[in-house]
Amino acid sequence: MSKKPLRAALLAATALVLVACQADEFVGDRKHLRPLSYAAQSRLSDLGMEKNAPIMMRIYKQEGQLEIWKQARSGSYELFKTYEICRWSGKLGPKFAEGDRQAPEGFYEVTPAQMNPNSKYYLSFNLGFPNAFDRSHDRTGSHLMVHGACSSAGCYAMTDEQMQEIYSMAREAFSGGQKSFQVQAFPFRMTAENFVKHRDNEHMPFWTMLKEGHDHFEAVKQPPSLDVCDRRYVFNGKPDNDRDRFRAREDCPAYSVPEFVAKDVAERRAAHETEVAALLQKIKDRQARAEKWEERGKKVADLLDFSDEDQASEPGVEAVGDATADTVAAGTPIPVPAPGRTATADATGSQSGGVFNRLTRFVPGFGVEQGSRED
Repeated sequence: MSKKPLRAALLAATALVLVACQADEFVGDRKHLRPLSYAAQSRLSDLGMEKNAPIMMRIYKQEGQLEIWKQARSGSYELFKTYEICRWSGKLGPKFAEGDRQAPEGFYEVTPAQMNPNSKYYLSFNLGFPNAFDRSHDRTGSHLMVHGACSSAGCYAMTDEQMQEIYSMAREAFSGGQKSFQVQAFPFRMTAENFVKHRDNEHMPFWTMLKEGHDHFEAVKQPPSLDVCDRRYVFNGKPDNDRDRFRAREDCPAYSVPEFVAKDVAERRAAHETEVAALLQKIKDRQARAEKWEERGKKVADLLDFSDEDQASEPGVEAVGDATADTVAAGTPIPVPAPGRTATADATGSQSGGVFNRLTRFVPGFGVEQGSRED
């Protein structure tokens, strides 16, 4: 037997063994080490992103979406992918207390220590609730996660396949030197339409504050720095005095935001408020039109609401007794057209009086033939 076929057979067998080892290498408790899929790596390449570049995440409850943003070679963060959230619990609004089964809203930082490769929900990471803002409002809770298994009791649950990719993206960012990644959890996309839709919600002041943080990111496509003072978030703020510190339950020290960021955020806020005002005016105008038509409808209904006595009193109409005794009780007055008049004409009245004349007085355009003019 030739040595060449034997060598080829040995190489093929070795390759099969290696493939089998690689396939089994990440089974069970090593799934957190699985490399990014070929599809994910191809997407990174197409978008001009390095595998281990920093990341940021955004969550939108109402739309049920989680986004991963990743730093591109340009230095700014760009959207890598949007994932459909499998389940989240509670309703729109922040989490208040342990056991309320409410998924958090706000700005959170996730470190490597918060990653859980041994989660009973496939893979997970802890959001870090309560953060400094939450604690300043005495909000309580623990183990608020983004995890797999598509089951939620106060968390954001993904499918296992989604969570594998999300977890791997975070792991690669940490391996590239990122110390923590930011998660921005919003009740909904920060559009004027959504603010108008939920304008009467008790959490609107809180959501308006989250919108400010949202705009800080949009201004420069970089995650904003986060601080808390006077029990509210401060984005991209720096104390004017280096000895001052932001303290969550104390008044804010004098601080400033980079001028170009502050200018952009102010312009976005003004445009948002203008759009909200325009939408509210449209709603007001629509309500006014509806009320006007309702009033017209009532007038028409009143004009058409005639009693039998009214009809019997019309000129030229006689009452007969039991002309239709099989359907009307004997003695019931029945309107009968006088000679020379039709029942249809009497039902509507002549153009010189009756219902027709009254309708033309109260309903614009009623009785005007197409193509004719009213002087």
